[in-house]
Amino acid sequence: MALVFASSLKLGSCISSRRTHQMMVRPVAVSSSSPSYASIRNAPTSSFSFNRWVADLPSKSLNFALSGALMLGLSLTGVGFAEAKVGVNKPELLPKEFSVVIDVAGFLSDGQEKRLAQEIANLEKDTGFKLRVLAQNYPETPGLAVRDFWQVDDRTVVFVADPTFGNILNFNVGESVDLEVPRSFWSRLAGKYGNMFYWKEKGEDASIEAAVMAISNCLREPAGSSNCSEIK
Repeated sequence: MALVFASSLKLGSCISSRRTHQMMVRPVAVSSSSPSYASIRNAPTSSFSFNRWVADLPSKSLNFALSGALMLGLSLTGVGFAEAKVGVNKPELLPKEFSVVIDVAGFLSDGQEKRLAQEIANLEKDTGFKLRVLAQNYPETPGLAVRDFWQVDDRTVVFVADPTFGNILNFNVGESVDLEVPRSFWSRLAGKYGNMFYWKEKGEDASIEAAVMAISNCLREPAGSSNCSEIK
């Protein structure tokens, strides 16, 4: 799988609701020996040094922005590295009818999809914030096609569940959401429910469900200095 790692980037190309930062993009070749999702998923946890593997990557990001689906990822670490994958645009992988949950990877059961869709509908009705969930194994993803399908705007959180490179939780956050929710919330959420040890033990579906509930709880909290201070 070919990847591009960028030391910095212009976020406006990722999604229209993000602030833009004028920066240069530096492509870096990635070795074909990088671990695949299958090798990570099937390896015994005790035999895989997650920390060592992460240290080998050019990016130490917790995957704040969409990883693979909308091409770019923004580092939350402050190190200045960001991760980008080759863009994908496969509208044929979109469902025929509108859905706030798209599971092209098959991580969720029908019942889980329905429960998540109901939680997301209730959240949007109560707060006006839109949460959208895409479960994928890059590069098998509708990718950029979700932007128009979901009418992504500045009140939208796009949550991409993709375990390809270890941490399964990836987020793209609209500007209005960014003003309400501390950025540390997303990194703490990814650290708690997105790490490889969590989803290998409990399943990708458990990570997705836990993350959706944590996001819903956070977005329902009154704005303030201590909002979203806990991952619930």
